[in-house]
Amino acid sequence: MDQTNLLSPKEIAEKWVETGANKCQLPISKMFVLAVLAGAYIAFGAQLFLLVGSDTTMGFGFSKFLSASVFTVGLMLVILCGAELFTGNNLIIISVLQKRASWGDLLKNWFVVYAGNFVGALVVALFLFLAGTWSLNGNLVGANALKVAASKTSLTFVQAFFRGILCNWLVCLAVWLATASKDVVGKLFGIYFPIMAFVASSFEHSVANMFFIPYGILLKSVPSVIAATGKTVSSFSNVNASTLFTKNLIPVTLGNIVGGAFFVGFIYWYVYLNNTKL
Repeated sequence: MDQTNLLSPKEIAEKWVETGANKCQLPISKMFVLAVLAGAYIAFGAQLFLLVGSDTTMGFGFSKFLSASVFTVGLMLVILCGAELFTGNNLIIISVLQKRASWGDLLKNWFVVYAGNFVGALVVALFLFLAGTWSLNGNLVGANALKVAASKTSLTFVQAFFRGILCNWLVCLAVWLATASKDVVGKLFGIYFPIMAFVASSFEHSVANMFFIPYGILLKSVPSVIAATGKTVSSFSNVNASTLFTKNLIPVTLGNIVGGAFFVGFIYWYVYLNNTKL
C-alpha cells in the first residue's frame, strides 16, 4: 500500500485539530451559508433514498442496500464540494480538547451550523413538494416519504437516542476515513461504506430528518399520496411539527453528539493526542 497517499490515524487526529479550529473561525455569515448548502446536499441524498426505496419489488435486504447506497451522495457533496454539516462538525471536539478552540467556539459553530442545516433541508423539501417529484412511480415515492416520516416520529425517546448514537458514530468515521485519503476516489470510498451501513441499518441522522419529517408533513395534504400508502390520513397523525422535535430531533441530536463527539472525537483524541494520564 502506498502510505504517501494515506494519513495515519494519528495524522488524521492532528489534521482535525487544525480543521476544527478553522471551522470555528469562519465568519458567521459564511458558516451559515455553508451550513444551508450541507442541509440541502443531505436532502438530495435523502430524496434518492426515497426514490429507490419506492420500488417494492426488490426484497427487504436488497432494497435497503440500494437505497442506502444512493443516500451516500449527500455526504460526498458535503465533503468534496465544501459545506458545514452539524454531525460531522461534532469532531471539532478534538480542537477544543487540544485547546485550539474554546467551548464557546464549539457551541457557536454547532448552533449556527445546525440552524443552517435545517434551513437547507427545509428548502429542498419545499422545492421537491412544489416540483411534484413525489408523484413518481404512481405516487409511491410520496407514499414512501410519508411512511418514512411516520416511522421516524413513532420511535420512543430511548430508541431515537441510541439510533442517533449509532448513526453519528458511523458518520464521523466516514468523515475520518475521507480525511485519511488524499485523493477523490479514496474519499468517496471512505464515505460510502459507513454511510451505507448506517442508512441500511435504520439509524437516525438529525440533519436527514430535518428533510424527511417536514417533507412527510407536506405530503399529508396530498390525497393521492395518502391513497398510495393504502392507509387513511389519520394513520399519519403522528407526523406533525411537534413530533418532529419531541419524538425525533431532540433525542436524535443528543444521540448524534454522543456518537460523534465522544465515540470518535474524544476517543481518538485520547488515544493519539492526549499526553496526560486520565
